Amino acid sequence: MLIWINGAFGAGKTQTAYELQRRLDGGYVADPELLGFGVHKMLPAGARQDFQDLPQWRSAVLATLAQAEAACDGQLIVPMSIVRDDYFDEIVGGLRSSGVELRHYTLSATAATLERRLRLRSRHLIGRVLRRDETWAMQQIDRCVSALAAERYATQIPTDDLTPDEVVESIAADAEIELIRPRLSAARYQLRRLEVGIRHIRF
Repeated sequence: MLIWINGAFGAGKTQTAYELQRRLDGGYVADPELLGFGVHKMLPAGARQDFQDLPQWRSAVLATLAQAEAACDGQLIVPMSIVRDDYFDEIVGGLRSSGVELRHYTLSATAATLERRLRLRSRHLIGRVLRRDETWAMQQIDRCVSALAAERYATQIPTDDLTPDEVVESIAADAEIELIRPRLSAARYQLRRLEVGIRHIRF
């Protein structure tokens, strides 16, 4: 089974994906951003645009995730924002059409919640200076919130008043998958959250 975790920037996709993986038996996280950064590194600076707009990224994500899901011993977890209907249909629809059992979840939140999380994330990682990618992410909040409210992006999980553990448990309950490992203590979870965040700083 492939579990796609969608949502606006700051919704908690990456943290949710890795905590879900930790609590499962055999889960694996596949991040399509890695293909995007690889494509960017192969292109001159003037040709680097939003990698989701590059057809080679979309086709590579579709093919790679289909292969990864077939080889995965357990659930394949994909944290990735996709808010354009045509790109969503091309990739998510393409995976479903190819026979992949895919459960899609949108982590929703209000614009105020998303902005607060992005600012908090920056402070935790590098002090009080807002990173360039978080500044860009804030500029996308309204567009993402509006687009992801559409029925196409169900199943919706409103996260404003949920803890990360509750988000993970909501996904597991809906997907009917068993969580093997217990919740972490508050202190251990914060250490793991910081570790995941540092691993995913993009330069």
